[in-house]
Amino acid sequence: MKIDFDGIQAFVTVAELGAFNKAADKLNITQAALTRRIQKLESYLGLRLIHRTTRQMALTTLGKELLPKARSWVHDLTTTLTELKDTSRASKGHFTLACVPTMAAYILPDLIQHYAKEYPGNRIKLIDASAYEIREAILDQKAEIGLSVQGPKHPDLEESLLFQDPLMFYCRDTHALSRRQSVTWSDMNLNDLVVVSSFMATRIFMDYQLAKRGIRLQGNYEVQHHATALNLVTTGVGCTILPASACADGERKGVVRIPLVSPVVKRKIVLIQKKGASLSPAAQAFCKILKNINRPGEQRKRPINSKTAII
Repeated sequence: MKIDFDGIQAFVTVAELGAFNKAADKLNITQAALTRRIQKLESYLGLRLIHRTTRQMALTTLGKELLPKARSWVHDLTTTLTELKDTSRASKGHFTLACVPTMAAYILPDLIQHYAKEYPGNRIKLIDASAYEIREAILDQKAEIGLSVQGPKHPDLEESLLFQDPLMFYCRDTHALSRRQSVTWSDMNLNDLVVVSSFMATRIFMDYQLAKRGIRLQGNYEVQHHATALNLVTTGVGCTILPASACADGERKGVVRIPLVSPVVKRKIVLIQKKGASLSPAAQAFCKILKNINRPGEQRKRPINSKTAII
């Protein structure tokens, strides 16, 4: 059943003001257009709502019965639509964000703080998960947007490149390589290398890029998470290879972050959303802030004369 809102609004306005000319002025339409709206509604209902003569108008018995309900419906719908419009303009509301742990630990806190200042009262539900789980969350509409490492193309997902995240060498300031301006893959001593699990997206991409150049890494220590690798390095267990986004310069006391070269390997960080899906005003506002994100690895200005591999 198609609801004729224009007709019902016209009927309520005429009934409240008691005159077609006043109602037409309030609705900013001509009297002829107003009359057509009333006639269309009456035709749809199959009954008369208003008796009209050249000098006066009056509601029929059925018109009087309809008026309270019609007035309430028009008021409620108008109020709801106005609130939604205001919400859209102010980017109010809440949304769910899926994010890989490295982004959640390093970049996301600043983004959330900025977002909270711009849009106080908005809520964010965060799902920290693997790259695969993030894509599944977007596809299942459990999250509106995701921050992840670029993966295989999916026909139902849209990915926008945010920045390229270079892999870096992390070690204690007492390590033999700690004073180097850059470190090559062949410089590392695999006996004290802490590597992340081969199931992690970063490790998979890294191994692929290095394999094309005949380089294979297999440290004495393997962990599941980036944070665990950093903790071991901090306590002096060894050294590790992680994205620049995993830890900023000076964030961990005694830990040094050095560019890796020959080759420079970068992973792509992308914003993911479902194709054809409209983002909520709150999520749209977050995406605008996200575009001004500070790129990891740009703080440390060092000359790198080596071919870059993007992963």
